[in-house]
Amino acid sequence: MYADEPPIGFDVLEVEDVPGGWEDAWREFHHGVRIGRLWVGPPWERAPAEATPVVIDPGRAFGTGAHPTTRLCLELLQEVEPTSLLDMGCGSGVLSIAAAKLGFSPVGAFDLDDVALEATRANAARNGVLIDTLAEVRPAALAVMNIALDVVDGLLPKLRVERAITSGYLARDAPQAAGWHRVDRRERDGWAADLLEFRS
Repeated sequence: MYADEPPIGFDVLEVEDVPGGWEDAWREFHHGVRIGRLWVGPPWERAPAEATPVVIDPGRAFGTGAHPTTRLCLELLQEVEPTSLLDMGCGSGVLSIAAAKLGFSPVGAFDLDDVALEATRANAARNGVLIDTLAEVRPAALAVMNIALDVVDGLLPKLRVERAITSGYLARDAPQAAGWHRVDRRERDGWAADLLEFRS
């Protein structure tokens, strides 16, 4: 084997220079969206004067407000009476913060990911709202969950809540937890969100 040949069993990789500013390039694709009375968008854009702004910088956490499941949850939040609220799997805090802006109180946010809780705290401060980031789940009148369907089905029987707004699944799917009944449903782009009520 010659000195300039790669060792046997190793592939030769080609390396290309990465253009400057790559770490912020995603911002070009992250724009504000209007959802009913709310405008959800990044801090580098300005909300319409007549909308209630929910300013979200997702950082490394999930949730910008643009995904259909988030938009559907926000639509349903605007249709129910403000009560105490628990945000399960809070991500960037978009649902918690929107709820607080809509008059829900107290609002608690729970996530297994510390990065998500940090993002929720930072975004809550940016929006001037009080969100309790929780180390453990507490009772509330309403839960909101924009997470995988199997997680929704697993959590519903364990939560001490009367109603739940759930999403994170396709329109062909629906929660199947015993005792929970659908009150309302919204669909967008093949995704769905449900307003559920527990009836023993």
